[in-house]
Amino acid sequence: MSEESENNKSTPPEKLLIDDSSDFQFHAAYLAYSDTYDKATNPETKEQLNQNITSLQQNQIDYPTFYKNMTQYRAEVNPQHAHRRTRIQVQRKREWRRKAKRRLRNKRYK
Repeated sequence: MSEESENNKSTPPEKLLIDDSSDFQFHAAYLAYSDTYDKATNPETKEQLNQNITSLQQNQIDYPTFYKNMTQYRAEVNPQHAHRRTRIQVQRKREWRRKAKRRLRNKRYK
């Protein structure tokens, strides 16, 4: 058993090729897994990613749980990907047109 555990620790886990392009949700989850797996350098992280995608494929976890687990690893490999809320500013078309006309008018007379 000790030889087996030494061999297991010496070889990094391999990327799982279980993509199902006919299932959109799983395909999107697999792309997230694949991207994170490619950027990860720690073998333990790669093993956890493999367990996460396998659990999702076998319906042991749902998609929100999968992405919650993935957020931790994505933040490790890419610190800029830390979960942040972005504020989206919306504007009605009429309001946008008024502001654009006002800007042009002010620009013209300056």
